[in-house]
Amino acid sequence: MNKQFFILIGRSGCGKGTQADLLKKALEEKDAKDVIHITTGGGFRDFVTKDNYISFLAREVNSTGKLQPEFLAVWNWSNIFINTLKGGETVILDGAPRKAFEVEMLHSAISFMGYEKPNVIYVDVSESWAKERLSGRGRDDDKNVEEVNNRMSWFETDVLPALDLYIHDPRYNFLHINGEQTIEEVQKEIISKLNASGN
Repeated sequence: MNKQFFILIGRSGCGKGTQADLLKKALEEKDAKDVIHITTGGGFRDFVTKDNYISFLAREVNSTGKLQPEFLAVWNWSNIFINTLKGGETVILDGAPRKAFEVEMLHSAISFMGYEKPNVIYVDVSESWAKERLSGRGRDDDKNVEEVNNRMSWFETDVLPALDLYIHDPRYNFLHINGEQTIEEVQKEIISKLNASGN
């Protein structure tokens, strides 16, 4: 199986991480080698614990639920690619891009690394559905109502315009998934639509 690139996009609480893990397992069962799940949120949560000036500033942004500045967003996934990938991996990227300007920058990396016809999987859930999921997740950054509201707001203002670029970009295989189903049903829809598209 040739190496592939998957981008998972959706609101906080839509289950991207869970679906990425299930997709990884499904791909490995189809004999994909070296499947890596990269989560940009995890990279940021580690970065903001560091003892330096930029980490301190980023920690302040994180505490409000606002989006990190553009240069840090690009640095985060670029740094993960540089320090993790060796060349033959299938990548599942969860958490980027978050702004329209990032789309072409990320594409330059995907193309540079030799991936063809990347897959964009949009796990679509309503704001109310996402908030209900977040309230039951138990993570510290999900407990502050203002922070959660900020994340919902920037999904509308920043992420959706990025998503719109993918919908109309023939370089990508775009899958619109109903996220308001059971975990198993969401995964089944993802796999079914990937198979239908020849992946």
